Amino acid sequence: MTTVVMRTTARVVVPIILVVSISLFVEGHNLPGGGFIGGVLTTTAFAVIYLAFGLDFLERGVLGRDVDPGKEPSRDRVVVAYRRLFEYGLAIAVLSGLAPLVFGQPFLTQTFVIFEHVPLYGEIELASALAFDFGVYCVVVGGLLTILSVVGAE
Repeated sequence: MTTVVMRTTARVVVPIILVVSISLFVEGHNLPGGGFIGGVLTTTAFAVIYLAFGLDFLERGVLGRDVDPGKEPSRDRVVVAYRRLFEYGLAIAVLSGLAPLVFGQPFLTQTFVIFEHVPLYGEIELASALAFDFGVYCVVVGGLLTILSVVGAE
């Protein structure tokens, strides 16, 4: 059983971790960061939620699944969801690397588009590297959460 201090700390720390994770993920093609470190931080946020509130809360509150309160949660269901995220991420990363081949460019060639006159931002650069980073992000989150779930079940 966790303490009130742990749960309160988790409620404060998890949103901060997720904001930093998203920030590092988005600016990763221009600055240090990207899908890997963003995924590691997201996994850290999930781990804090798991430690503070348990697997039932993680399934109900985060994954939006129905869980019987008195019943032992099925770790298999959670591991399958994480493994599926890993697989989708791997497919996205590979496909984003193969996409330039369709246009006669080398594997993993990246490009970008600049959107001008965007409210509040003025100008936004959207790089195709974001698709690859998103695939890496999903691979890291899915893989690490699968490992945490399996090790946590021991």
